Amino acid sequence: MKSYQLIHQLITLVEDLDEEQPGKEISLQQFTGFLLSKVNSSAIETNNETRFGKNDEKTLEIAYQLDNNIGRLFVFMSRYAKLYIKKALEETPLLTAEDFTALAILMTHDKLSKTELIKHNLQEKTSGTEVIRRLISAGLVTQWNDAKDKRSKHIAITNEGRKLLYSVFADMNNVGKMITGKLSLAEKFTLQYLLQKLEDFHLDHYEKKTILSKTDLKNFIEDNLS
Repeated sequence: MKSYQLIHQLITLVEDLDEEQPGKEISLQQFTGFLLSKVNSSAIETNNETRFGKNDEKTLEIAYQLDNNIGRLFVFMSRYAKLYIKKALEETPLLTAEDFTALAILMTHDKLSKTELIKHNLQEKTSGTEVIRRLISAGLVTQWNDAKDKRSKHIAITNEGRKLLYSVFADMNNVGKMITGKLSLAEKFTLQYLLQKLEDFHLDHYEKKTILSKTDLKNFIEDNLS
């Protein structure tokens, strides 16, 4: 039984809590609090990671620090999502997740400047410009000069772009279901709440351009998150 070791650890922890509160009935809420107090946030053990070997304990200790572990899992989730999205966009002119999200953003606006779309799509200028170029080339987006400023261009989704977007929505819905896996409805709501909380935090820094260098990152952590 693969989970025997975990069951043994839980039983041992229940015994430890019982020794701390002899003669008292232990509730699930009390045990949960006790369990969390035992979690060492600087070195979380995991038995599910198949990528790491066992040669360098210091590296493993760093990798399994709570914040590092969460960050690493975010990276893995984003890569899984991109794989699923790539499959969903097969046989369409859309090549990447950024192509799809750019088109979806344009669907909700009468028009945008290129800079606005790139910002909304959370891209750097070079990669964002390339996405826009592909969409225009495919006839999914149109562009025209600003009447007041010839150097500025507006872009908007075309009817062809709208038709394509509607045709791939069902496949993208499947991507969403695949990404959330076997989470229960309650777990999905919890995950959505936590991710939205993180999105609000990071979007504020993205829009204010507060983290422009490694030094900015270090200083912000030391001043606000330590």
